[in-house]
Amino acid sequence: MNWLVLSLLSSLFLGLYEIAKKESLRGNAVPPVLFFNVLTSTLVYLPILLLSQVGGGSMAPEWLVVDPLTWRDHGFLAAKSLLAGSSWIFASFALKHLPVSIAAPIRASSPFVTILVAVVFMRERPTPGQWAGIGVVLTAFYAFSLVGRKEGLVFHRNRWIACMAMATILGACSALYDKYLLNTCGYRTATVQAWFSIYLVPVMLPLLLHWYLRQRRHSPFEWRWSIPMIALLLLVSDFMYFYSVEQPGALISLISPLRRTSVIIAFVAGIRLYGEQNWKAKAICIAAMMLGIGIITGFSLPK
Repeated sequence: MNWLVLSLLSSLFLGLYEIAKKESLRGNAVPPVLFFNVLTSTLVYLPILLLSQVGGGSMAPEWLVVDPLTWRDHGFLAAKSLLAGSSWIFASFALKHLPVSIAAPIRASSPFVTILVAVVFMRERPTPGQWAGIGVVLTAFYAFSLVGRKEGLVFHRNRWIACMAMATILGACSALYDKYLLNTCGYRTATVQAWFSIYLVPVMLPLLLHWYLRQRRHSPFEWRWSIPMIALLLLVSDFMYFYSVEQPGALISLISPLRRTSVIIAFVAGIRLYGEQNWKAKAICIAAMMLGIGIITGFSLPK
């Protein structure tokens, strides 16, 4: 399947993931939501990992085989979990306190950092037409910040905005690290996803213990079935994302903006489910973003 199509399918499931995450965090303690989310991912991948060890991987489909790793390889994948897990922690605390129709577009601005680093350090060279599309998308993302001021969110003074900004920077670094793991190191998609999911459990465990010992009385936790759905939706989205990055000729500087069109789903959910404000101004930003996506896609399709 074409890496552009995979990127857009990944964005669809990522948007549904954002809705499940917002529903799970609404009025709920963040640490246990994060922990049970990553635990679900681990429970999904443990059987796949075991099947990959039986008969040299013959018991698992080729695309789900988890390769044996050295201690050095495990270190690389543990670093991926630490980087992405830190981004999730900042993003989850921010999403709990911000409107989803504002938080999701800020999170979606990570392509700006990704593109900058990809072009400067990884020598990726989008065409002029692709640059034009990227510029339109990023301008639309920035416009969301201006709309946020109408809802009393002064970006440079709000700590939850700062948390989302930190999550965005870490998320961009994680995206670039993904390309390094998949293209430079040559790990399979299933290998990265399986061990990344498993190592997220010890990354989140200290935060859970701190909540249980110090915060559970004034920050209660309520189980919701949307919590495991966070993990399942993200697993599907991430698999399509990793597989798109693996494709020959795939550009991370284009995949990242395409994947962040998930903001459209978050926007609609924020209006329909939570009655969020200023939907007309936000809709204009969404339309501009879709125009940019159309430009990027048009200049990226094979001639």
